Amino acid sequence: MAKIPKVFFICGNGLGSSLACQMEADDVFQAAGIEVNSGHDSISAAPSLDADVIVSASNFESQFANTQIDPKTKIVYLDNIVDKNEIKEKVVPIIKEIAES
Repeated sequence: MAKIPKVFFICGNGLGSSLACQMEADDVFQAAGIEVNSGHDSISAAPSLDADVIVSASNFESQFANTQIDPKTKIVYLDNIVDKNEIKEKVVPIIKEIAES
């Protein structure tokens, strides 16, 4: 049985850009036939999330450097959080790898 990866989309407050990214990514995952448990939250909540993958904008990368994220969690930074091609290129391979593990 394949694992269903837990993917969280993270932004500063967990309200706007993380939700927009989640919505675009959910479309990409559905088109690829990939099942995920997805959610969105703020960067301050990220350490407490039991996530397989965290997806965030590249401008938050320096903030994650000062955040205690579980080492097993993979973090993906996107230059454009609503670019479906970038999501497909950077996030989908990681999701597939986790699902098949």
